Amino acid sequence: MNMNENLNTLFERLEKFFRTETVVGNPMKIGEVTLVPIIDIGFGLGTGGGYGKDEKSSDGQGMGAGVGAEITPNSILIIKGEEVSLLPLKNKSSLEKIMEMIPDIVSKVKGEKEEKNSCCE
Repeated sequence: MNMNENLNTLFERLEKFFRTETVVGNPMKIGEVTLVPIIDIGFGLGTGGGYGKDEKSSDGQGMGAGVGAEITPNSILIIKGEEVSLLPLKNKSSLEKIMEMIPDIVSKVKGEKEEKNSCCE
């Protein structure tokens, strides 16, 4: 397989990998709350090649390619009934932000369950 074929194969596989679902993650339902992760994708590709001769008249060639990608959480879309809000994750570490959200989400889910139980007694 020559360099062009290798690069075409590489681009085809990357195109399949970077789909819309990798930018807007799959929704997660927790009680009445739906969380939708929004993700940033960074991508870079480089190639190079060359031909040459050494002092003994031997021909040589070299080729190379490199790829780098970064996928990081950007924000979380929070949907509860008619309410929609966006929680940015940029300034703090993603884990810190998510950990801060958990108590609020749990209390909302518990509150809704208590409301449903008290209305029917």
